[in-house]
Amino acid sequence: MNRFKTSKFKNTTPKIAKRDGWIGNVRAGSFPSQGANIKSSPRLVAFVTEQAGGGILGLTSVDPGSDGKWAVTSISCHADLITDLDFSPFDDDLLATCSADETVKLWRVRDPDQEQPGEAEVTLCPREGRLELLSFHPTSSGLLAVGSSKTVQIWDASRPDAPLAGTVEGRNGRALHMQNLKLSCECPLMCNPIHIAQCLQNNKDSRILWIKDSDHILTTGFDQMRGREVKLWDSRKLTSSLGSANLGTASGTLMPLFDPDTGLLIVSAKVTPLLVSHCVTDAPTRGVAAVPKLVLDVSSCEVMRVLQLTDSSIVPVNYHVPRKSGQEFHADLYPDTVGQTAAMSAEEWWKGGDKQVRPPLSSSFLCSGFLLGRRSSLLTCRWESPGPGCSTSSSPLSSLSSSAAPSRSPSSTSGLSSGCLPSPSQSAKAISSLLGPSSKFRHLQGGVLHRDTHFTNLRGLNLTTPGECDGFCANRHRVAVPLATAGGQIAVLELSQAGKLADTGLPTIQNSVNVADFTWDPFECHRLVVAGDDAKIRVWLVPNGGLTEVLTEPKAVLQGHTEKIYSIKFHPQASGLLASSSYDLTVRLWDLESGREVKVLRGHNDQIFGLAWSPDGKLLATVCKDGKVRIYDPRKSADPVQEGSGPEGQRGARLVWVCDGRYLMVSGFDCRSERTLYLYSTKSLSSGAIASAPTDVSPSTLIPFYDPDTSVVILTGKGDTRVYVFEIVPEAPYFLECASFNSSEPHKGLAFLPKTECDVRDVEVARGLRLSKTSIEPVAFKVPRIRKEFFQDDVYPETAVWWESSLTASAWLAGSDGKYRHISLKPKDMTPVSEAPKEVQVRKYLPSSHYLEEKTDEQKKDELLSAMIGKLGNMEENPLPQESFQGVDEDEWDD
Repeated sequence: MNRFKTSKFKNTTPKIAKRDGWIGNVRAGSFPSQGANIKSSPRLVAFVTEQAGGGILGLTSVDPGSDGKWAVTSISCHADLITDLDFSPFDDDLLATCSADETVKLWRVRDPDQEQPGEAEVTLCPREGRLELLSFHPTSSGLLAVGSSKTVQIWDASRPDAPLAGTVEGRNGRALHMQNLKLSCECPLMCNPIHIAQCLQNNKDSRILWIKDSDHILTTGFDQMRGREVKLWDSRKLTSSLGSANLGTASGTLMPLFDPDTGLLIVSAKVTPLLVSHCVTDAPTRGVAAVPKLVLDVSSCEVMRVLQLTDSSIVPVNYHVPRKSGQEFHADLYPDTVGQTAAMSAEEWWKGGDKQVRPPLSSSFLCSGFLLGRRSSLLTCRWESPGPGCSTSSSPLSSLSSSAAPSRSPSSTSGLSSGCLPSPSQSAKAISSLLGPSSKFRHLQGGVLHRDTHFTNLRGLNLTTPGECDGFCANRHRVAVPLATAGGQIAVLELSQAGKLADTGLPTIQNSVNVADFTWDPFECHRLVVAGDDAKIRVWLVPNGGLTEVLTEPKAVLQGHTEKIYSIKFHPQASGLLASSSYDLTVRLWDLESGREVKVLRGHNDQIFGLAWSPDGKLLATVCKDGKVRIYDPRKSADPVQEGSGPEGQRGARLVWVCDGRYLMVSGFDCRSERTLYLYSTKSLSSGAIASAPTDVSPSTLIPFYDPDTSVVILTGKGDTRVYVFEIVPEAPYFLECASFNSSEPHKGLAFLPKTECDVRDVEVARGLRLSKTSIEPVAFKVPRIRKEFFQDDVYPETAVWWESSLTASAWLAGSDGKYRHISLKPKDMTPVSEAPKEVQVRKYLPSSHYLEEKTDEQKKDELLSAMIGKLGNMEENPLPQESFQGVDEDEWDD
């Protein structure tokens, strides 16, 4: 124990924040569990509440808002008590929870002032009874260890069907009760669980931590006299402990926190490198969590920050080393800490990889107040060059995955050191090289519009439309919805007449056969084309003002296919030109004006899942159940001009042209039936997919909608509650995930309206209609911007008028090509934001030192005196109302 007397941290002083620096409005849970009740990422703090039996999670932020207060929200996570939680060390917004309901869920959480996800991104079902503990792997992305009362299992979050491995039961067939769980950097589990159980026998309330070199384990618990103690073990020899320290006799489980960089150990609210100094708070502790090292205020020599969870608040406790702070960076207190880039994938680790996480920056690249700010922002930095002059270089680290949550300003930026400051452009390049590209639409927010715009009381909806059908379709004036009544009936609703629908039957279009697919003519808003099970295509004209009576006679009937039709798609440029795919394994082109078949495309060997025209209308692409993606030039050949391997799964697929027709994006399934997005170069289909992005496991195919103005693709499946959003870029990593939209109930389809229907004053980039079982709701997708009084011209380039044809079908068939005209969406009374005057940047958050700084008596006296003088001066300038009242003369008084 004597070796700790000379530690440079022996005088470390804990400081409890003032009450106005506490996070209030907290209702912490007091339910018994083996796991943590609170955890922190660099941006967010999650904790277990007492609501719904502990199944609801509380969420707040590490730093307060501009008003100095913390927003607190809640997320309904589980049907039973949340027993443990953990943030991913490589993603600030990825939170894992486990529960007594025997499930593990992964959540993409957001800032507490934003709408939280309605459902988990991934759900794991270990099926081992009540789950007690979980822990993310410290070096591998997406790797989780989950502990129950019987076993410990290792899970790869990208493969939620089954665990990678599970521990065996104890000796003599008796199951082990795992008191705690902690992953080392090298070992899949702590070490031999049998030996750990022997070390902790008769010690029900034990906790375990790995020490920095991964060869030593630290445990906390009780001795035979119920005295609280801390023990140090060699993981290679667990027959006896290396040493112990007694902390006195008291009730309550010890909750240890260990900082591997400094060797500091915190036990509940006490800090020491094996207990040198103590910090005792009055409030009972429900849990403690250490704020990640990258958030500390290094300018004030803060070496650790702990959040104490009490019944009604979260109390920050800061640990400072008494040093001269402000202008000098104390490198001996801050060795290189681990970064936020995973060293390897779960699959690499499972195959035996042992890579370690590297520091976020080299030791010579230091930040004022922080080693690294938030994961998406680098603070004012200085470069200490070995010689004269200034230079910058990008970090060799791998790029981090983009986060859906917004970045925040740091808690402190004081104490700028001398040196050469990089220019803003250099800083931006450093950030980009460190974090990788991020989408400016990553915070895209979806929201349902006011109820006055909804169609409600929708009855008899057909819920069994084929997988190749979108479920319903809409244009700027009306929406067509299939009904479950006999005869293939379709209801047509006018968007201008939203509200509650009548209980009686609606006038419909009767097709006399089951409907396979249907779509509106993009150039003629009254024309609806319907494909039926009888291999016929019916063309209907809806009168102005909508349907007033049942339609039974179509305007035209197209015949040519010999079997049931899969899907139909209009040409994007030529009016009256339609493509259809069928069970007869052909794709046929139709001229609606003449009512005849004009082309037949062959080459498919199995069911055609989907087809899509290129933006310029020259080419047609298909994706087939035979595992092929094909591109046709219909005017030149009936056979495909290109062919390549498509998705491995055979459950369905869709495709869309993106990036001005340079790429094809295909949504399908991989060999494990996981829904995945694939990107193909249209110049070389035979080379296979150049990029892929897995999403989740679900039986329905993701139906894509692509906005060419923003290069954003919005996807969802029939029966889903989540809408995925990605920005597609023409270079690696190609897929930039954005914030998703979640609905409270499953939807049956999502159809989008022309860009002119968007409210540009509210920075709305897409508007769709969401079909549920009994209603149709408009959904707006908006980009959060501050200066909405200006037209956001970076979001709204001139848009193509795709609802106007550029040529006729006969002209296209003769070899002509069309071209869209473009229009600006800028209102006449708005100024583009690119021409707006520059704003003076105002600091959004106050430094933590503002809440922790103690004022001297002299300072308090000066402030009080200044306040009194100011008040007196105020009274002279603004006299009281009664002083202006006029009295009466003396002789007017009665004697």
